[in-house]
Amino acid sequence: MSKENIPYKIYLSEDELPKQWYNVRADMKKKPAPLLNPATGKPVTAKELGAVFCDELVKQELDDTTPYIDIPEEILGFYKMYRPSPLVRAYCLEKALDTPAKIYYKFEGNNTSGSHKLNSAIAQAYYAKKQGLKGVTTETGAGQWGTALSMACSYFDLDCKVYMVKVSYEQKPFRREVMRTYGASVTPSPSMTTEVGKKILAEFPDTNGSLGCAISEAVEAATTSEGYRYVLGSVLSQVLLHQTVIGLETKTAMDKYGIKPDVIIGCAGGGSNLGGLIAPFMGEKLRGEANYKIVAVEPASCPSLTRGVYAYDFCDTGKVCPLQKMYTLGSGFMPSANHAGGLRYHGMSSILSELYDQGLMEATSVEQTAVFEAAQKFARVEGILPAPESSHAIKAAIDEALKCKETGEEKTILFGLTGTGYFDMYAYAAYNDGKMSDYIPTDEELQKSIANLPKID
Repeated sequence: MSKENIPYKIYLSEDELPKQWYNVRADMKKKPAPLLNPATGKPVTAKELGAVFCDELVKQELDDTTPYIDIPEEILGFYKMYRPSPLVRAYCLEKALDTPAKIYYKFEGNNTSGSHKLNSAIAQAYYAKKQGLKGVTTETGAGQWGTALSMACSYFDLDCKVYMVKVSYEQKPFRREVMRTYGASVTPSPSMTTEVGKKILAEFPDTNGSLGCAISEAVEAATTSEGYRYVLGSVLSQVLLHQTVIGLETKTAMDKYGIKPDVIIGCAGGGSNLGGLIAPFMGEKLRGEANYKIVAVEPASCPSLTRGVYAYDFCDTGKVCPLQKMYTLGSGFMPSANHAGGLRYHGMSSILSELYDQGLMEATSVEQTAVFEAAQKFARVEGILPAPESSHAIKAAIDEALKCKETGEEKTILFGLTGTGYFDMYAYAAYNDGKMSDYIPTDEELQKSIANLPKID
């Protein structure tokens, strides 16, 4: 199809909104390894997970055989307020780069939370309400997840307790205030409000916090409060399942115009947006129906895929959660205070870890000054101020497009623009003022935390 026939923005109709989530595990011949109970070393049971998570979410977490799971009408009704989201042809970026490549991005920032996180937040809040709970607890890094969950809990009249990574709590006060506006309580983590928080502060008194710390506190708060359960915005399979609305919409839009991506790129912290974007394309790859180059982009300061090990590890710093087999830097790894707060998790989704280990996807890491350079270039030509997390994907997409310029190849590049960066202006200020620095952990630093991985027989 000619360039003139493909619009800048491809919108789907309300009727084309996916009615089911796609469970990519159903098409994986080798499934992700099961979660383990750290006390017994055996796979966790539904009953054990039910003490932490909502019952229906436990079923979704443990189901690796059902390919499609119906989206409840109440969730579909909420989705229709901001979905389907547009697939955008980056004509202006292509022109600025003088590349023969065709660049598309799926934009997930067109809701008040400013990110893709709302896709799973509303699902998890719905199941908590359906179960008759009083409220939920959670962690948040950059604040997108906490913002999305506070919105979802407000919609269903649920209490919401958020533990926000300390460095992001201080760097992003406006995210915090949006959460509070929607009725959530927000606590900087690690804190003195939980036993695990006190323990972490005793060991690391000057820590900036991490997602692993905040998870530990949120889980403790949930399991010690009657009528509460813990919910989370990434990593676990249930979250990647909900986020498949991104990829399903993208594929429908591309199929509508006869577009086939050669390269699919997403930023990767815990894996929710990347897993959601690539799901239907990976399904085709697993079934032998098509082939794609799929790239995970992570920060050089927290490189779980590119420099971690594939092993069982605790999902949290306080070691109160189940063990998950994943690419990890060790649950005790404390990342530097980089500005991509949502990409500061020590491990990666078990689904993405297994796909990466099988060679079905690639990974690369990038330094944050280069990320913000790409973000600024994108903002100046495409008119959207991207989130620091999304800008990792932008950086990799620009690099791919410039390779096409060198070789003359007309590849089609697709990346996920997970959200907007309007609450990240301190980070942009640091970059614009020349005060932003890059930090890459040494092998010795990584080995120190990796050496403490649990011993699994």
